Amino acid sequence: MDADLNVLVLAGGLSYEREVSLRSGRRVLDALRSAGIDAQLRDADASLLPLLQADPPDAVVISLHGATGEDGSLRGVLDLCDVPYVGPDAQGARLAWDKPSAKAVLREHGIPTPDWVALPHDRFSELGAVAVLDRIVDRLGLPLMVKPAQGGSGLGTAVVREAGELPAAMVGCFAYDSTALVEQFVAGMDVAVSVVDLGDGPQALPPVEIVPQNGVYDYAARYTAGLTTWHTPARLDAETAARVSRTALAAHTSLGLRDLSRVDLIVDAEGAPHVLEVNVSPGMTETSLLPMAVQAAGLDFGKLLATLVARAAARRGATGRSAATPAG
Repeated sequence: MDADLNVLVLAGGLSYEREVSLRSGRRVLDALRSAGIDAQLRDADASLLPLLQADPPDAVVISLHGATGEDGSLRGVLDLCDVPYVGPDAQGARLAWDKPSAKAVLREHGIPTPDWVALPHDRFSELGAVAVLDRIVDRLGLPLMVKPAQGGSGLGTAVVREAGELPAAMVGCFAYDSTALVEQFVAGMDVAVSVVDLGDGPQALPPVEIVPQNGVYDYAARYTAGLTTWHTPARLDAETAARVSRTALAAHTSLGLRDLSRVDLIVDAEGAPHVLEVNVSPGMTETSLLPMAVQAAGLDFGKLLATLVARAAARRGATGRSAATPAG
């Protein structure tokens, strides 16, 4: 491991998930330093570009959540500055960030994902809310899951078990995004599978089972101590666990991702996995799922991050510039 690497950890930003991002960034910083890597923590603000130009780091770790860290735009800027970074490139991040687009790709590759409809707020209003909602219920049935088409940390999500609950769920969702994703609710076990590539191709870490106290893994359940119980590895038989891992790897690969991702799934009563979404900037806090999976795999969190950083830095060293997809 090259201890001389100069690494920048980006955290904070201006999204709803700023505080969670700062917690993730501080944990990443501590882990890298424990592995002997010279790392510094910075916000993604107006001082970032001058810093990248004056003293470009060998690699960046993006610990930003929400649009800033996950929609591909920051990655595109880093590409313009020839600064390599850990994680998917701009194109892969954009695709994964937009849930309807990602679900369409998953379905094209034969990867199971709940049936859905994406509804922009403007169309919702123009076509008549009542008529649209009635048609959604007729088409997808009940219960339903409503979530922002672009977003994370469970913000703006709601389970709708009765038709009368759907209007309020849509209003709550539109507070976080201009497009709502309404999908069939699949009952079963909530599972997250983290995927990492340490040099020998993507590998699935042990699945984490999520048991939220109120039945919904929303923002409070994710980041409030005592509201969720986790089982690592998930309480699955060996055959089902293998199927879940294969599905997560297929999702990671089909979206063209690299380095790391977290695939969120539901395992139904028959043991069939259904991919809900794929996160390209997974949380790294004390209650986040990827660090739990790393520990369950018997890996050292700091060394894993240091390996990913070294691989990212080598991408520029091999070509004279970042090998990531240019912004566009």
